[in-house]
Amino acid sequence: MSNLIALTREISPAITQCELTHLPRAPVDVDVARAQHRAYEQCLAEAGCAVVRLGAGPEMADSVFVEDVAVVFDEVAIVTRPGAPSRRRETPAVAEALARYRGLQHIEAPATADGGDVLVVGRKVFVGCSSRTNAAAIDQMRLFLGPYGYTVAGVGVSGCLHLKSAVTRVADDRLLINRNWISIEPFSTFDLIDVHPDEPNGANALRVGGEVVYATSFPRTRERLVQSGLCLRSVDVSEIAKAEGALTCCSLVFAA
Repeated sequence: MSNLIALTREISPAITQCELTHLPRAPVDVDVARAQHRAYEQCLAEAGCAVVRLGAGPEMADSVFVEDVAVVFDEVAIVTRPGAPSRRRETPAVAEALARYRGLQHIEAPATADGGDVLVVGRKVFVGCSSRTNAAAIDQMRLFLGPYGYTVAGVGVSGCLHLKSAVTRVADDRLLINRNWISIEPFSTFDLIDVHPDEPNGANALRVGGEVVYATSFPRTRERLVQSGLCLRSVDVSEIAKAEGALTCCSLVFAA
């Protein structure tokens, strides 16, 4: 039996006022977004996760993107200090939920960090230097994680919101990547799968156990993943994407 937890958070009715950095504002159908989110949670459950859903108040427009407010390791969880000030109210409930499973460390001012900028591959931690995550946060992560044997490296990000908009892990040593949005050198030792050139937003995938959850919006990149031998589960998050969200954004998946 799997011991994976998928921590999620419901979609706030205020999602229509979400923070946007790289996308123009488009109408978000809250009912459709909630239906897609339920299907996403069902997909995680079918992949072996016990889904733990937190509530969200009407004042927290972006709270469904729970990944941004914490990063969970086997040994510790780091509660972030989101780069958008409006999102800092999201952290207490997530910290309280995670405290049942992990000891906590907290990113402190003047550092800012979004979990979407943190990619963990084994004992290597890559942190995007983005509009939401600064160098002070990377330094704090090094202090928190060094005693557990992790190395932490900053990665330049441009053209997208977070590091994991441009690169995600799809197998132990294999990454899905859009080379145009990040510094490629830190990832030169990995097996890289490039997104299809017509699907620049297709680099976000969520690995759960031995499977990969992937969005239906990127069929050409999906074919590349299938051809590489990966086992995929498909889910539609097109309405959630209007709020600059993606698959990894909507959950924290970790071993209980």
